[in-house]
Amino acid sequence: MTNILFVTSSPRGGASHSSKVAERVLADLVAHNPNATVVRRDLARDPLPHVDEAYLGAVFTPAEARSEEQKAIAALSDTLIDELFAADIIVIASAMINFTITSTLKTWLDYVARAGRTFAYVDNAPVGLVTGKRVVLVESKGGIYSEGPMKPADFQLPYLRFILAFIGLKDVEEITVEGVAFGPEQAASAVAAAEAKASETARSIAA
Repeated sequence: MTNILFVTSSPRGGASHSSKVAERVLADLVAHNPNATVVRRDLARDPLPHVDEAYLGAVFTPAEARSEEQKAIAALSDTLIDELFAADIIVIASAMINFTITSTLKTWLDYVARAGRTFAYVDNAPVGLVTGKRVVLVESKGGIYSEGPMKPADFQLPYLRFILAFIGLKDVEEITVEGVAFGPEQAASAVAAAEAKASETARSIAA
């Protein structure tokens, strides 16, 4: 049985381009794997508490010494990490906000990028522990950042590539929807191209 973790983060709800294309990826994956289980994390609708002093105190305190409050905080991080490890395929939808990822997606990454659980240091070098997964990353952008003068201002895709690889997720298929702020026709064209790639990606994963 195939387990799919589906993570969305756009604050635009049903109008989100990244979520729309990611839903297409999910639908095609399930069509190829009818018995697949899907765990959804809508980080815009159900945001996680931002990392604070209480969170850091919880995860850096040995389990046997945690207070009841710290146990509850650490348990949430553990749940999110367990979902990551249980997944065979991870679909992440990321909308660019002010040149980078949403704060809700950043918080999810803060919860799952955890020393001793998803990465470790061996001989003073980081080693990602979340391996053997396929990742489909759908990222949307209002402007054009894949080339041209705004490329250096893209702090979304480079960061996501780095942090995913840091925890061991290196098999990543990227689907980009960009230029969606340049009018309805441009947005529709960008989404259509991305959806076509989404279907192609799902087929290649199922093969």
